[in-house]
Amino acid sequence: MLLQLVLVGVYVIMYKGVADASISPMEKHEKEALYSAIQGFVGNEWNGSFLYPDPCGWTTIEGVSCDFSNGLWHVTDLTIGDLYDNSLRCSQAAEFTEHLFNLKHLKRLSFSNCFLSDQHKSIPISNWDSLANSLESLKFRSNPGLIGTIPTSFGYLKNLQSLVLLENGLKGEIPEALGNLTKLKRLVLAGNNFIGPIPTSLGRLTNLLILDTSRNFLSGALPVTIGDLSSLIKLDLSNNRLDGKLPREIGGLKSLTLLDLSYNNFSDGLPETFQEMDSLEELVLSDNPISDYVTRIQWRNMKNLEMLDLSNMGLKGKIPNSMTEMKKLRFLSLSNNILSGIIPSKFEKISTINALYLDGNDFTGKLEFSQRFYTKLRSRFRASGNVKLCLSLELTSTSHVPEGVTQCEQESRVDSKDSDSNLKNKYLSQNSLHIIASLGHSGHVVSRFTFCYVARIILMSLPWIVFL
Repeated sequence: MLLQLVLVGVYVIMYKGVADASISPMEKHEKEALYSAIQGFVGNEWNGSFLYPDPCGWTTIEGVSCDFSNGLWHVTDLTIGDLYDNSLRCSQAAEFTEHLFNLKHLKRLSFSNCFLSDQHKSIPISNWDSLANSLESLKFRSNPGLIGTIPTSFGYLKNLQSLVLLENGLKGEIPEALGNLTKLKRLVLAGNNFIGPIPTSLGRLTNLLILDTSRNFLSGALPVTIGDLSSLIKLDLSNNRLDGKLPREIGGLKSLTLLDLSYNNFSDGLPETFQEMDSLEELVLSDNPISDYVTRIQWRNMKNLEMLDLSNMGLKGKIPNSMTEMKKLRFLSLSNNILSGIIPSKFEKISTINALYLDGNDFTGKLEFSQRFYTKLRSRFRASGNVKLCLSLELTSTSHVPEGVTQCEQESRVDSKDSDSNLKNKYLSQNSLHIIASLGHSGHVVSRFTFCYVARIILMSLPWIVFL
């Protein structure tokens, strides 16, 4: 019995020694900071030191990644939130603790679906400077209970390349301090409650590739410094309250492939410099009171454009030929403007086009597209609401025709006249046959008196025949 106890003790000591030797080398204070930071979000019942004694080795934690440098393992990635089946899920009492800022090697930090609408937590306003040398990506996504403002201390994160604050409950103005993040490549602030102007300091972010401030309550004019973002590929400022005249400096965005300014209050015309953005593939300006002539822009210069939405903008004038020369165009909407004149049939020659919306304007004349074109686009072609626009008779009888467009009036009158002529000819034919039939022979002998009487009746009827 004594021998058995000795053997068990030796085994335990040996196992513990092997286990300790196999644990990845990591600074004690960093490991404890990791456990405490996670515990603050997922709840006190979470015992990290017991469940994950080797967080960078054989007992890895979902959402935690490490890098090895100078003989030690360091935490570089921390993702909190309901992303995967075994993710670190936030508790109702989730909160930020100071331990988070002791992870000095942290490069990527993410919080998704963590703070619910009834939790009302704010982003810490201080201590972000402790991560200034390491943090490259910071993301808060889909946290409706995350309220408060963007901390100005974010401006200390000099190595930050991606800042995503998407669909939270954040409010207040966008701080000028974000202009200090000169290494930033992605700035997404969409789906919050931000107010006020777009800071002019953002013009210093010359490495920025994506800027998205859509679905907020931003107001004021678009700063001219927006034209300094020479590396920008995507710019989405839609669904705000921005106003004023679009600056001509916007034409300096030569690398831009997507520009969405829809659902704002921009006015006073389109800058001609739009046509200088020849890398654009998608341009959405709809639902702004621009009130300009569509002929101002040489659309043919935008040779890579695939999507163009100019609906509900108060645009005037005729559709320019240059608009039919965009060879890559797939989608064009000019709905609900004050455009007039003839609709160019050259649109049919754009082989890539599969949606054309021209409804709600003052177009006149006849639609000259082929039946094949209408069959190709089907419901993706609209021209209703143009009172003086009509459609050829031969097309109205086919299955794929634009709804809300009437048959051309001249053709309708010709058709009616032909119908009346046919009825008259039929009437004359029937009456002539009736008269001629009265001249036919019967099976009985006709008396001389009867013959003369019939002949007299026929002679009296001749003037009426001629008149008819």
